[in-house]
Amino acid sequence: MKNKQNLFQLRPHQHNILAYRGGKMGISAVPGSGKTWTLSLLAADIIRRGVLGEDQEVLVVTLVNSAVDNFYQRVNSFIRDMNLLPLMGFRVRTLHGLAHDIVRERPGLVGLSDQFQIIDEKGAGDILNDVVRTWLHSKPYAFDDYFNPDLDENKVEWVRRDQLPDFVSSIAVGFIRKAKDMRLTPEKIANQLDKLQVPLSLAEFGYEIYNDYQEALAYRGAVDFDDLIWLALNALESDREYLERLRYRWPYILEDEAQDSSFLQEKILRELVGPKGNWVRVGDPNQAIYESFTTANPKYLRSYLKSKEVDAKYLPVSGRSTKSIIYLANSLVEWAQNEHPIAEVQNGLEGPPYIELVAGDDPQPNPPDDPGQVYLIEKKYTPQEEIKAVAESLQRWLPSHLDSTVAVLVPRNERGFELIDELMRRKIPCEDGFLRSTTNTRESAGVLKDVLNYLSDAKSASKLIKVYKAYTRSLDRDDEAGGEKQERIKELLRRIGNIEDFIWPTPNRDWLMDLTTAPEGEEIIQDLIQFRGFVQRWQSAILLPIDQMILTLSMDLLSQPAELAISHKLAILLRQAYQNNPTWRLPELAEELGVIARNERRFLGFSEADTGFNPEEYKGIVVVSTMHKAKGLEWDRVYLMSINSYDFPSGSAFDNYIAEKWFVRDQLNVQAETIAQLKTIINLDEYEWYQEGKATLEARLEYARERLRLLYVGITRAKRELVMTWNTGRHGDQLPAIPFVALQSFWKDYMNAGSNQERE
Repeated sequence: MKNKQNLFQLRPHQHNILAYRGGKMGISAVPGSGKTWTLSLLAADIIRRGVLGEDQEVLVVTLVNSAVDNFYQRVNSFIRDMNLLPLMGFRVRTLHGLAHDIVRERPGLVGLSDQFQIIDEKGAGDILNDVVRTWLHSKPYAFDDYFNPDLDENKVEWVRRDQLPDFVSSIAVGFIRKAKDMRLTPEKIANQLDKLQVPLSLAEFGYEIYNDYQEALAYRGAVDFDDLIWLALNALESDREYLERLRYRWPYILEDEAQDSSFLQEKILRELVGPKGNWVRVGDPNQAIYESFTTANPKYLRSYLKSKEVDAKYLPVSGRSTKSIIYLANSLVEWAQNEHPIAEVQNGLEGPPYIELVAGDDPQPNPPDDPGQVYLIEKKYTPQEEIKAVAESLQRWLPSHLDSTVAVLVPRNERGFELIDELMRRKIPCEDGFLRSTTNTRESAGVLKDVLNYLSDAKSASKLIKVYKAYTRSLDRDDEAGGEKQERIKELLRRIGNIEDFIWPTPNRDWLMDLTTAPEGEEIIQDLIQFRGFVQRWQSAILLPIDQMILTLSMDLLSQPAELAISHKLAILLRQAYQNNPTWRLPELAEELGVIARNERRFLGFSEADTGFNPEEYKGIVVVSTMHKAKGLEWDRVYLMSINSYDFPSGSAFDNYIAEKWFVRDQLNVQAETIAQLKTIINLDEYEWYQEGKATLEARLEYARERLRLLYVGITRAKRELVMTWNTGRHGDQLPAIPFVALQSFWKDYMNAGSNQERE
């Protein structure tokens, strides 16, 4: 790696990772250690070393859509610096994107037609809600045994009417997700239920909803995101030749955010790697914060790091935060391991590695330390008082920090919306894109799809009209005269007998010449001439490679920076699709864009905001986000709100838990109990071990561990300044979270030690 240290400013631990030459390696990386940067550089270095064949790629698997774009940009940047061809030799996918690639290439292996559809989260949610409503209509009293006996009849009726549909849907989501993670079909669950001597009502309910839900998908010829994962694994296991082909295609697999790997994700990647393959997994078990929403679990990465066949490495050095903020984060880890009052929660955070400051001669040092810019507010606020206090603080701070970045991180969307309302009332500039995400990916893909469809059938008037719609999409829709003119032009295009007479006229056959004698305005004719020029150019672009062709079309059809950024990603996607399917022509490539336009590939590397989020573009603007969505980002000043015993419970029975509804008896977590019954019927030998309430207690502990990690993630988003507050909750009965109280104690000792004393 010639001159690499000067070129890329590697730190010693990064040097160790770049020495990788093959096999299995695991990397535990602290927040701000540059793990994405390092993994991207490793991918580029593998390509640089010339160990890949012309038809081979480094496969990078990451967690979220926005990270896909980040990896593409970084790897491309490194490849260019190495004087190599950009966009070559690597592929970046989310797990769902990878699963889609596997299934889409050989759908017949898993019993799907070539035209199978993928239902996104919203579509799946709508189907499930319909199934639940129908089920509740036929069994309105099915959950009465789980109601709190203290509820009066009026309250019970209100719960059945207003609370039960969403409640039952949330239980069904957990059951279905777990069943698919265990690769259980409704038929297999039904067979196991038939073997029971004593019924398990929650498992029976879960089966009935699951069965109806899958039938609704089958009726549509569709699968959901969770289906994709286990179907991909089925495909790999059912055709050894196909698996070997994929192993050859991806001889190196680099997995980012491996702390959020699930059982099936690990199995898919293990199959692709094979017993002697090359697999690098990087992540931070202390940042595993998605267990409540997915089947992910940090235990898979922890086990991998401890395996004898794995070369375990660390990335402990972080230049993101000040010394004081790093001390606070490390103190939380150390306290959790040694002093958390609930012993079963003490493994929620683990060390080593702890976060280390960069060396004194590092060209990217930690920000200058100022302990006075860390505030752990002990004051007891009501929820509204807390919002007011944070808004007032921002109002004082912003005018003198317009060149700085700032974020307010909340545990839940609802809290963020309340803060946004207060900031807007005070005319404080703010950004809530994390709470209200939009996307124009589908529209951009749809425009390009329509043009490709026309170019594959250039004699079709109906397809040409769709191209004209795409061509005019950026015109002012409020221009009534312009709208009428466009409608007139579309009507004229419908009447063309021979499209060639318009696009490629000859002296004897020119449709536009005939049109000049008709009662059409000169403006319409000029517009048609201009449109014809574009179509001629697009038809000539057919001779280009597909990625260059897409970029050529995009320059004419897309105008917004975000759309042009998307077009580059679409170009990469289609080039890869063509490489994997060299017999494909324009119709098949257009269908690939159609898949995206129908929102079936939203997960394939297109973030909710399409091009990701860069805090540096929002200086002087308050970014409001949930703590979950802030992962991977950083700001100069960070506020953490609602650090109370409800949003960050300890695992104790004295705390309240969001999954334990007030109208349910005995504080049961019914979703956890339902999944426990599912596990029981699959392992009938353990049937006698099922005890009502046991799963609820286990779920409390797991949730408390995850919320510890979420607090750690929130703290480590701050670079220079940190403000933490708490509130008493909606009913005024919440206390400051136990870890928050512990941090306040540590911080007092830290400040009392004096600025001249070395602080470990």
